[in-house]
Amino acid sequence: MQRPSPSILRPLIASLSLAFAATLAQAAPVAAVHELAQKEQQPLLDTLRDLVHIESGSKDIEGLNQIAERVAGQLKALGGAVEVLQPSDIYRLDDTPEKVGPAVQAVFKGQGTKKIMLIAHMDTVYLKGMLKDQPFRIEGDKAYGLGIADDKQGVALILHTVALLQKLGFKDYGTLTVLINGDEEISSPGWRSTITRVAADQDAVFSFEGGGTDGSLRLATSGIGAAYLTVQGKASHAGAKPEDGVNALTELSHQLLQLKDLSKPEQGLKLNWTVSKSGSNRNVIPAEATAQADARALKVADFDALEKELQARVQKKLLPDAKVAVKFEVRRPPLEANEASRRVAAYGKTVYQELGLPLTVVERATGGGTDAAFAALKARGAVVEGMGLSGYGAHSNNAEYVQLNTIVPRLYLATRMIMDLSAGKLK
Repeated sequence: MQRPSPSILRPLIASLSLAFAATLAQAAPVAAVHELAQKEQQPLLDTLRDLVHIESGSKDIEGLNQIAERVAGQLKALGGAVEVLQPSDIYRLDDTPEKVGPAVQAVFKGQGTKKIMLIAHMDTVYLKGMLKDQPFRIEGDKAYGLGIADDKQGVALILHTVALLQKLGFKDYGTLTVLINGDEEISSPGWRSTITRVAADQDAVFSFEGGGTDGSLRLATSGIGAAYLTVQGKASHAGAKPEDGVNALTELSHQLLQLKDLSKPEQGLKLNWTVSKSGSNRNVIPAEATAQADARALKVADFDALEKELQARVQKKLLPDAKVAVKFEVRRPPLEANEASRRVAAYGKTVYQELGLPLTVVERATGGGTDAAFAALKARGAVVEGMGLSGYGAHSNNAEYVQLNTIVPRLYLATRMIMDLSAGKLK
């Protein structure tokens, strides 16, 4: 077999060498971004300590106002147009408190055209007074604290991603909008409509809930709903005159039997009756009976159809004189993956590869409940959840932590995603 001549081999080898060099260059992290991300780790930890040391339970309005002012002050120092907003459009759920906490909104105007939104929440599930026994602390490769994983790390990451962009002198976005709400842990009754409205015309929305223990990005989560069934009857003496009454418990039992088969597991729709109450005394025909159900769905349309079916079925009563009502709440809509989200998340994997790290993108719905789902309801662009630090123990009294070794990679990821999206590298 005749060997290729040197005149043919030399250009071929040169071409392959250039391609290999280009591949290596593409795989290497952008030095300026990576170096600044490393320098930003300690300032981020300082911010995280300050945030953890402000108690901000969802119903602690004083604490929420305090942390809102702290966050707003840092965003103003970074040059944003900042407002501390008070809720005016509250979607009242069964457990919504009389007062709902504030939100912080900041808008940074750049020189480009892309609109990018960063969201997180500053409220926690913890009660006032618990901080004194569990202050912020660092042990080994973990930082511990109440609310540190859910979601004060997300707030800190956003603040220091913006700081990193400022230090880079990067303003090639059109607008960079930050929205931090104070009612996520109670299903965002005060800020869901604002999140949906502001997210509607964004090119991308990044939600900084934690990345779990493996740091995966999430494109879908299940929705959470609740059904409340109420039956009004008429009390009477159970022994002497039961016929004078209208037994609400009997009617409730009838209703639950005819509402028991609304789940559709094959499409991820679940409705399970979990709580019921009736009666006050053994010898009194109950005048009232109630029941509650937990609902889950993978598609927004499934909740709409479920509510219509519930309303239709309760019209069929066993006792004509009973009054039956059902109320359905969408506590969280499902987050559904779309093509724009898939493209942006896939690009995130290539960014992480520059650091020599794997990044998993989960398209199958997991868990439930995210403000990203409200952002996605009318969004024209990508919505990506799980941009936050890796950690564990959310809602746990003594084990909530974040992993320190994910700070630099997550700062790098968020900064690069914003920069490259602004530059038009993500189509």
